[in-house]
Amino acid sequence: MDYITRDGNAVLFENAGELLRIEPWGENSLRVRAVMMGEIKDTDYALLPPKETEADIRIEDGYHAGITNGKVTAKLEVDQWKKRCQLSFYNQKGELLLKEEGHGGALNNHSRHFKARLGGDYELTVTFHAKPEEKLFGMGQYQQELLDVKNCVLELAHRNSQASVPFVLSDAGYGFLWHNPAVGKVMFGKNLTQWQAENTDQMDYWITAGDTPDEIERAYGKATGTVPMMPEYGLGFWQCKLRYWNQEQLLNVAREYHRRNIPVDVIVVDFYHWPKCGDFRFDEADFPDPKAMVEELREYGMELMVSIWPQINLTSENYEEMRKRGLLIKNERGVEIAMRFEGENTFYDATNPKARDYVWKLCKKNYYDYGIKVFWLDEAEPEFSVYDYDNYRYYMGPVTKVGNIYPQLYARTFYEGQMEAGMESAVNLLRCAWAGSQRYGALVWSGDIHSDWETFRRQLCAGLNMGIAGIPWWTTDIGGFSGGNPKDPAFRQLLVRWFQWGTFCPVMRLHGDRVPQTPLTHADGSPTMPTGADNEIWSFGDANTPILEKYIRFREKMRPYVRELMKEAHEEGRPVIRTMFYEFPEDGKCWELQDQYMFGADMLVAPVVYENAWEREVYLPEGTVWTLIYDGTKYEGGRTVKVPADISRIPVFLREDRHAEWIGEI
Repeated sequence: MDYITRDGNAVLFENAGELLRIEPWGENSLRVRAVMMGEIKDTDYALLPPKETEADIRIEDGYHAGITNGKVTAKLEVDQWKKRCQLSFYNQKGELLLKEEGHGGALNNHSRHFKARLGGDYELTVTFHAKPEEKLFGMGQYQQELLDVKNCVLELAHRNSQASVPFVLSDAGYGFLWHNPAVGKVMFGKNLTQWQAENTDQMDYWITAGDTPDEIERAYGKATGTVPMMPEYGLGFWQCKLRYWNQEQLLNVAREYHRRNIPVDVIVVDFYHWPKCGDFRFDEADFPDPKAMVEELREYGMELMVSIWPQINLTSENYEEMRKRGLLIKNERGVEIAMRFEGENTFYDATNPKARDYVWKLCKKNYYDYGIKVFWLDEAEPEFSVYDYDNYRYYMGPVTKVGNIYPQLYARTFYEGQMEAGMESAVNLLRCAWAGSQRYGALVWSGDIHSDWETFRRQLCAGLNMGIAGIPWWTTDIGGFSGGNPKDPAFRQLLVRWFQWGTFCPVMRLHGDRVPQTPLTHADGSPTMPTGADNEIWSFGDANTPILEKYIRFREKMRPYVRELMKEAHEEGRPVIRTMFYEFPEDGKCWELQDQYMFGADMLVAPVVYENAWEREVYLPEGTVWTLIYDGTKYEGGRTVKVPADISRIPVFLREDRHAEWIGEI
């Protein structure tokens, strides 16, 4: 009896209700799917249709088979006793990349375990053998001071400041995408790697092999899409605070930057510029003439970005219609409240095409038609007041089954609307992402993080792993979001160090809820959200203002270089900020580093991430001469050097003799 058969360009295994399918999916890549008691589904959550590639398929005896696509081979082996199929993956050299656990003889394990749930779907667990020495990177954004996620347990779910993007890159030479938007977890243990989905009807993953991290990342970019070309206004400095609460206040800040001749690309109107969440419009009392505001800002070379929330207040002017038409998420139990913040709210259902169309049409009328091109899509997880994922249902299914795709479709709501309206490219700021978000112009920031040094260090790891996970557009609130007083000398030092680092992030964006706050009221006297303390570059002491201004001007000098990095991200899927091993995979030391990185291929950046540190050790990869940007001093690679780093300087090294015009500029 043949348990393994061929189906065109794919290999099938079938037994005891399980159907397993393996087929080529892009260069050097395979897609692996399995169902229990059903048919394989062509879900397109993140994966794009691939170019046709002809696989090399060899079926030996119905119990053994292999399928090869370029540099990756999957081998199938059916055991004689349980008649279960074990998978293993190899590169073109015959080296083992990844192998399923197998049944373990008397242990009677299931490498692909579909555990039935009441209601008809399954809890899925997929288990692989693990290499204790393996290094793993990517997986999105988790608030931890760890770049290598080996020996980590990671929740496959979104929260404020946590973005689960389930693509992992191994130093063994493969990339692996868990193509399943279900809530779950992954355990990268010493003995086993185990992926779990709480509620699903199909196993679905994608694996690619490559000789370098760059080759793996480029394959992943082709499989899930790359970012559009960054608009020109995304390359410079962005000014923001919580919150400019009326039109005149925002314009006065813009006028002051213009008076000082400090270039600003984007300035931001933050949340609660609306009457109620879900109104999707300006409060006319505070912003009486948005069109004139946009036009004046354009005279200063600034684009206006406005905040959008997916929350729909139960008293919003649009709530009843959206509820009637089924455009809101559903609670499985209890009252229809998903978040309590400035009233009782639910969320629009971004998984519903009709809801996406409804929200975009409102935003086009009330924002885009005034000339506003850039949107801040906040609360993108979305942020449930209580993360009881099993209590909510989307148009596409229960949140436990499909919840992680929400931020991707939230980004899609606006990006597709902007493209339909005639824009050539777009960038929108989001607080979360999933696989594929990048192709909808998602610029992800790291959420509502604290203003302290430990949190600062975590962001470096978060940004680098987001790049590996296929999200090259990434940023933070410079200075952290909460807890910083502009008059506090300790916070000022943190802010300056963070600002220096932000200069060498994909997007340079100053934001925060500074203290003390000032209470505010609506025109009718009712209370509204407060405004934080000043957060402009002149707010942090006269001694620091010239330092911050210097880095804004240096960012301008780098504009052609940053533009080229954005082109690489668009065309090739390369991260803008890159782990050291990305550029130097042959240097073993580079796989150990997490507090320095490459800004593109030409610049090594070593942020100062500890309080009262006035010098910094930096490892310079071998095989290259490095030039210190301060003064042009040259260093041979393959060693660690110690360089000065007073409050005005961040250690930056230029590769070989590139960009000599920047020497002495910072």
